[in-house]
Amino acid sequence: MTALRLICFGYAAALFIAASLNYLPIPGLIDENGNAFGVFALDLFDDALHLASGLWALAAALISHKAARTFLIWFGALYLADGAMGLVTGSGYLDFGIFVYGLYEYPSFLIKLAANIPHIFLGGFAVFSAWAFEPK
Repeated sequence: MTALRLICFGYAAALFIAASLNYLPIPGLIDENGNAFGVFALDLFDDALHLASGLWALAAALISHKAARTFLIWFGALYLADGAMGLVTGSGYLDFGIFVYGLYEYPSFLIKLAANIPHIFLGGFAVFSAWAFEPK
């Protein structure tokens, strides 16, 4: 089992948890406005995106090292760009937010950053991992 395949298993687990946030009966997880952690709302598009991404990560981890590396490169680039777009416009493209909501103004830059940092971190670490953990 290579490091990249193990990382993909980690991504699958994280993405499945993200897809289930709206459905977990954990007090304080979703506030009275429907925001996860009081910062951002996850809708059906987000849940579907996270579920599909998690299935892709799981399949890549189970198939091969090459499939895991391919997942990390593509997933990473897509999520990193989505997070960057969210910082600029307030809406990402992966969940169709830019098409549904258009330019979105958050109450503050810190909330905008908190809403987009998961995609920036996940995407950035995936791309980094694809090269850093590739056997020489």
